[in-house]
Amino acid sequence: MNIWLACVLLCLQLVGSVDRSRFKTCHQSSFCRRSRAQTESFYEVESSSIHVTGHNLEALLVNTETNVKYKLELTGLQDHTFRVKINEAYPLKPRFEVPLVLQQVETAPIEEVSRNENSIQLALKEARDNTVSVNFKPLRLDFFVGENIVMSLNSRGLMRFEHLREKGAADQEANDTEPDLWQESFGGHTDTKVNGPTAVAMDFTFTGAEHVYGIPQHADTFSLSDTTGTDPYRLYNLDVFEYELWNPMALYASIPFMMGHSKQSTVGVFVLNAAEGWIDVKKGETGILGSLSNMVSGSQPQKQVETHWMFESGILDMFILLGPGPKDVSRQYGLLTGNTPLPPEFSIAYHQCRWNYNDQDDVNMVNSKFDEHDIPMDVMWLDIEHTDGKKYFTWDSRKFPDSIKMVENLVSKGRKLVTIVDPHIKKDSGYWVHNDLTSKGLYTKNSDGGDYEGWCWPGASYYPDFLNKDARDYFAEQYKLENYKGSTLDVYTWNDMNEPSVFNGPEVTMPKDKRHIGDIEHRDLHNIYGYLYSMASHQGHLVRADNKLRPFLLTRAAFAGSQRYTAIWTGDNTADWSHLEVSVPMCLSLSVAGMHFVGADVGGFFGNPDGELMVRWYQAAAFQPFFRSHAHLDSKRREPWLFSAGEMSLIRQAIRTRYSFLPFWYTQFYEAEISGVPVMRPLWYEFPQDEGTFGREGEHLIGDALLVAPILKKSATELSVYFPGNELWYDIVTNEKLDVSGELNIKAGYDKVPVYQRGGTIIPRKHRVRRSSALMHDDPVTLHVALDRNGKARGSLYMDDGSTFEYKDGKSIYLEFTYENEKLTAKMLKEPGMETKVWLEKVIVLGGGPINNPAKIKTKTDETYVDTMYEPATNILTIRKPGVNLGQEFTISFD
Repeated sequence: MNIWLACVLLCLQLVGSVDRSRFKTCHQSSFCRRSRAQTESFYEVESSSIHVTGHNLEALLVNTETNVKYKLELTGLQDHTFRVKINEAYPLKPRFEVPLVLQQVETAPIEEVSRNENSIQLALKEARDNTVSVNFKPLRLDFFVGENIVMSLNSRGLMRFEHLREKGAADQEANDTEPDLWQESFGGHTDTKVNGPTAVAMDFTFTGAEHVYGIPQHADTFSLSDTTGTDPYRLYNLDVFEYELWNPMALYASIPFMMGHSKQSTVGVFVLNAAEGWIDVKKGETGILGSLSNMVSGSQPQKQVETHWMFESGILDMFILLGPGPKDVSRQYGLLTGNTPLPPEFSIAYHQCRWNYNDQDDVNMVNSKFDEHDIPMDVMWLDIEHTDGKKYFTWDSRKFPDSIKMVENLVSKGRKLVTIVDPHIKKDSGYWVHNDLTSKGLYTKNSDGGDYEGWCWPGASYYPDFLNKDARDYFAEQYKLENYKGSTLDVYTWNDMNEPSVFNGPEVTMPKDKRHIGDIEHRDLHNIYGYLYSMASHQGHLVRADNKLRPFLLTRAAFAGSQRYTAIWTGDNTADWSHLEVSVPMCLSLSVAGMHFVGADVGGFFGNPDGELMVRWYQAAAFQPFFRSHAHLDSKRREPWLFSAGEMSLIRQAIRTRYSFLPFWYTQFYEAEISGVPVMRPLWYEFPQDEGTFGREGEHLIGDALLVAPILKKSATELSVYFPGNELWYDIVTNEKLDVSGELNIKAGYDKVPVYQRGGTIIPRKHRVRRSSALMHDDPVTLHVALDRNGKARGSLYMDDGSTFEYKDGKSIYLEFTYENEKLTAKMLKEPGMETKVWLEKVIVLGGGPINNPAKIKTKTDETYVDTMYEPATNILTIRKPGVNLGQEFTISFD
């Protein structure tokens, strides 16, 4: 076993980039090949079967080529959303429908607007400008906002629904001309399809749009590329070693959610299907899809993006989110799949990781070195080598003889530990987890009913069937401190390799014909395997802490809804400038698809970054939600103090800047849990009318207040930054005011990252940066007030205990700050449910007029005066030491 693993690792290390021959193209995937070749529609609505009730329409569809019938359900949902579901009307057996992903979805009443022999039109009763027209022959659905079509289904006639059938002579004849219907081979592996061909497909046309976004995870531009001359974008969770950039290959996560945006509207599509998928994108098209009136009086051409979604199995379960703005679509998607919950405070600070820190002494050394060099850090991470022979929930007792003491040493400085727990279970008769899962029958099965065995880091490994609730419950129990001996409540979890990765499997993953509970084939649920595993780990963190502490998990594989349980990173990237560049669109794609807690490994996982790349990566990552440095086993050590003194100073500066913004980050995460709007967001989320933002790459916003344009090119000392809208912008370091709209060339030396506060916003910061976020929890806040053209600004601050669920019971403080007419007002957005030691240390007003008077601070019980200082050269007003406690409302004004 050790020899085999050594050979695998050696081969991986010798490969310079992804071995494409190990992964399918669309042409090598028979269902993609068949679906992509379709050119006309065979599906019609039997108009006599239509039945409209209070919340939905039901009807039968017929495939005019095969005479097979299907059930069409069109349902109104709350908040401007429709659900369209198509399944076989009379299947040989039930087809797989994805469980456990949707929140409790509330329906909304619909009403019939009109009907004739060709179509029926329905509207949402509570939003009558949201309508859908169902055309009968052929089937087509057009969705309207007001009079304008924003989305069409099957307008290109590409719907496909391969019905379940018994294998017979006709199929053998078809196999002569269309191979791989019942059995498919690739890379030395044979996939036996007991159900035969079961593909489903649908085309979605985004009318009026020129750009579409989402469907992560791909190492590509944020605005999705036209795939006319390439493979479609693939959705199939895979462990891709040293992935290539700027292409549609599948990676670790698959989230079948897409947004289309134009000046007129934003619309979202979510397809609830967990099988392998491919999505074609065709941009720059012009359709004759105008308005309701144009359908009668003559249509006018409109730009549109055409997409074609193809899945190997399952059903068509589709959600149309009608916005009308990008934040509305995010809210609507959050109602379906859940929002990212508020993470524990430490987790939004800085994380230090590598494969692997050698032993307990190594961890203690790194921990102390951060203090020695005055660099804050909150979390140390341990990869697979910390375990006893790759058996998870164990420790190598030689390397880590007293793990609890090691954790206590970290905690004494306000820090935490994260350990890795992968889903593959080592075949070892002395390992209780393997023995229990075997005896309980909780492993994924072969077709003959035996436990499926694959290969991963431990060698021979077995894979729990996480579709089975008993398997999830068992795994959750292992996180209890009495089971995971040597851990504490300050040890959190990293779920890696959960696509699942199988070194000797087809495309480095589990064969599709393996079986889960209920005799469900793996092909039906592959893309939710990692999601189900995250559910189990999340449950384990709740169970071990009696549901009192917020979990922190990191996953590599994900599906829609994973945001409810875990953070995510962009996987095993490389120490290369292009990988730094792609980190921005990859994080944005995941963000708009619901995974708000996202980041990329600082420095790149593979390879050895030089000092310049490392500095620039820290500067960029300090303004991404998840902030972790990570490195491969064979990479040189790269802790900040191992670079030159100048470079270490710049890395320290980037990390300390992150810590100074922690109150702002924490507030953004809280508001994201409420609204569903991502923390890291594209420019057009805040400036939906600015067409210059639609295809802009390399820039992003944090909340509505910070514009981030990191340096992503080697040796670059200047950058063309796009400033959207017609706003004032303030440099966060120099406080220089920029009155600019559009592109401006910015000087950006080695110590400079272009980040600007938007005029009209107020950002809370903490400038007393300490060794960890826990030690800063009660420190005072400084408000940075950036005035707009009208001398106004607004912002907020959210505070709680930083770790428990008590905030859900109201134990928190949520303040809104407004600045108008030279008066700062702090008002509670909800009743405060706790006391705080945090006080207001300083107010810095950018862009204000000259004021030399003292500032009057007024609370319900007190009134005091403090000094102010105005700098005419910079137009900055500073109110020094207001001293007011931030657990109350107050005003600051000038007499």
